[in-house]
Amino acid sequence: MSAGKKARNAAQTAKGKAKEETGKAVGNESLEMKGRAEQIKGDVKQAGQKAKDATKH
Repeated sequence: MSAGKKARNAAQTAKGKAKEETGKAVGNESLEMKGRAEQIKGDVKQAGQKAKDATKH
């Protein structure tokens, strides 16, 4: 996985975690769910890149 893509995916996961925690703190379920979704999206992208890299070797 290229370092740039890895960093973007990790940043997306971290951003999602921050949104989720903010949503929990202020009692905003919508923000909390958006944060969870963003984390999942980042994790899926990371898994896809790892699988893609594994098939190259």
